[in-house]
Amino acid sequence: MNILRVAFTAFLLVLVSPAAFAQKQVPLTAYGMLPEVENAAISPSGESIAVLLTEDGVRQFIFLNSEMQVFRRMGMRDIKVRYFEWVGEDDLLLVTSQTEDLRGFTTDKAEFAVAQLVPVTSSGPAEIIFSNEAHLLDSIYGNYGKRFIDGKWRLHFGALELKKGGVGSRLGGYSFQHSRPYLYAVDAEKNRATRLAPAANEGVRRDWLLDHQGEIVVRLDIDGNNGMWALHGANGSEIVSGEKGNGRVWLVGLGSAGKTVIYGRRNDEAISEWFEVPLAGGTPQPFLKGKDIDRLYFNDLTGQLMGYLDADEGPVFVDPSQEASAKGIRAAFADFDVQMKDWTPDFSKVLVRTSGNQDSGSWYVVDLGTGQAEAFAYERMAIGLEEVGAISTFDYVASDGLEMDGILTLPPGREAAGLPVVLLPHGGPHSFDHEQFDWWAQAFASRGYAVFQPNFRGSTHREQSFRKAGYGEWGRKMQTDISDGLAALAEKGIVDPSRACIVGASYGGYAALAGVTLQQDIYRCAVAVAPVSDLQSMYTEDYRASGNNRLTRAALLEQLGPREGWDDVSPRRHAERAHAPIMLIHGKDDTVVPYVHSHKMADALKDAGKPYELIALEGEDHWLSLSTTRLQMLEAAVGFVEKHNPAE
Repeated sequence: MNILRVAFTAFLLVLVSPAAFAQKQVPLTAYGMLPEVENAAISPSGESIAVLLTEDGVRQFIFLNSEMQVFRRMGMRDIKVRYFEWVGEDDLLLVTSQTEDLRGFTTDKAEFAVAQLVPVTSSGPAEIIFSNEAHLLDSIYGNYGKRFIDGKWRLHFGALELKKGGVGSRLGGYSFQHSRPYLYAVDAEKNRATRLAPAANEGVRRDWLLDHQGEIVVRLDIDGNNGMWALHGANGSEIVSGEKGNGRVWLVGLGSAGKTVIYGRRNDEAISEWFEVPLAGGTPQPFLKGKDIDRLYFNDLTGQLMGYLDADEGPVFVDPSQEASAKGIRAAFADFDVQMKDWTPDFSKVLVRTSGNQDSGSWYVVDLGTGQAEAFAYERMAIGLEEVGAISTFDYVASDGLEMDGILTLPPGREAAGLPVVLLPHGGPHSFDHEQFDWWAQAFASRGYAVFQPNFRGSTHREQSFRKAGYGEWGRKMQTDISDGLAALAEKGIVDPSRACIVGASYGGYAALAGVTLQQDIYRCAVAVAPVSDLQSMYTEDYRASGNNRLTRAALLEQLGPREGWDDVSPRRHAERAHAPIMLIHGKDDTVVPYVHSHKMADALKDAGKPYELIALEGEDHWLSLSTTRLQMLEAAVGFVEKHNPAE
């Protein structure tokens, strides 16, 4: 492993050579457009790599052989690519999504995932999964894995069955039946589907796990009316069930030997726990109790656990050689945020993505046999090494004594003293920020602003008690955690607190609105992207979209706190208190936080005579998936902050 590290380090020394990186203002297109490299995947043999990138303004797939030479290119439109993976050596499974209007259903709009098999080594056309099945809607509802069985590749997806004829029949003689998915297996060679399992009964949510042969070994059913749940085995016998009826249960995966199932459960104190129980039944045992786990690793072809990433110990694998390799990779790239993005089934080659200080996103293929790492793609070539703002973790203490942290990004080439600042709280709110290249933060930093991304209480990077501390604290302690971070930075002399704006998306957009309505005289301006503006409206939308599921209702009430306090922390209800200009930016195809949140907030600000701007992003979703509208958002947001809080 020492040889591995030396090989990596020598390679990186070549990469960070500072030649030809003079200071200049990088255009916002370098940050706002989708990265030049969006994602990559390696084939099972490790001989081919698929890369989704934009080159000379053309978005495309390129396919590299073992010599890193391009052997095929395929043009791609500006569509929403969710993920892709190899199916054997000859085909690529590509999953995209699109927004559809659903007036008259439980939600007005929905995002539909579409899967297609794309031939790589032949010239045939791409085929949409389920397109050959008239009785199935040609979209997928969950990917349950691929398996290589009897010399053939088989894919497994959830699918919606249509009924023949009937009132409103319009889909080739078929019409919508219900939204509970069935489980189907798809022959990848013929694109023919076979039903493996029926849908759940009305009011029941169902999930499955498959073994290495593609056989169902676990079925989870959760009753949405009373919250009772049960795991059933291959023969239908009960493995384990919930007796208290809280219903907050989910499947995690199969154990490392394929003889156990790992599942998650929220206890009565709203703490998430994992358990492992034999497929044959028995007493569940706590799984990784007390450990801070960043992610789990599963074998792509068996569904079995390979290992996990411990926040303190690093990678832990069942196979000691794989653990040594994973730790060697992390050690070699120790100065960066490093992710193992894909690997061959035998773990002989791994695709690694890095970012962080002096790295705006780099991709490597690591050959663990030779101990060599070869860079094959860079995400943002227009951003030089010295033009990446310095990234660090800043620790502080909230006003109630709770220990906090956040990510501080400094403007390149400027002293960390008395800087204008942008507060950039993350969305979720159950998420977190860490030391990596963040395109939004770096864009503001390139214009002379310090950027602070506070991990307020409720963020998911720390112990369960910290996560739970956010429940019921929308607009309250979660909000003051953000401004406490500003005060701590000011106390250190890093920023000028009188020159601050607050910017965010989703929950971060809510926090931006709350920062200039619920709070007063802290920020010069606010930019809210896809924000929640009213808690009652969010609750009603989410509850309706769930089909009035009682478990969804309970979860929302738990997170938001008592109903009687919602108006007190809803920015739209306090538009007349807005003390600073507000910019609202929202995708018209947002299915997570509907566009109406920004529209109604704008109306309330207009009625109150408060300064605001509203920008609608046509065709854009909640995740800013399209380059053109993402750039439109960034240019508007940066321009608004520069107008109301100039960096110079």
